[in-house]
Amino acid sequence: MSRKRAGWLERASGWATRWTGSSHAFGLAAGVIVVWAATGPYFGYSDTWQLVINTGTTIVTFLMVFLIQRGQNKDSQAIQLKLNELVAAVKGASNRLINVEDLTEEEAQVLHQHYCKLVELAKRDTKLTVSHSVEDAELDHAEKLAAHRQGRGQPPTD
Repeated sequence: MSRKRAGWLERASGWATRWTGSSHAFGLAAGVIVVWAATGPYFGYSDTWQLVINTGTTIVTFLMVFLIQRGQNKDSQAIQLKLNELVAAVKGASNRLINVEDLTEEEAQVLHQHYCKLVELAKRDTKLTVSHSVEDAELDHAEKLAAHRQGRGQPPTD
């Protein structure tokens, strides 16, 4: 897969995201605070002296919100893509989970209830690895129940 060259804004925000998370950035920020605090007596702890740090930290905070969100969005998308690949590659895994992050809240709730039902059905089995889907769990449970009724097996545990 070819990689398209990122635009200048994407490259700049990527660089800023990486740099602001570095030890050097932390050291610079701490140094600015130390210098600002040390100059307090020279400027008589004036309103302007206080305004400088307040304005500077407000601007940095404003920009950092966007850089942090950018980093989280990119990381989240990468994790979702990796999970989608795993779900798609695992035989027997439910493809309902691919791109589950794009579901509406109502659709996600329906899927959640689906898996809650799977948990309840799985609790009836004595082995942890007996089933992997609601359909399989229902079928397994029905077969166990039928076998029990015919006197051929252990009763399902509820």
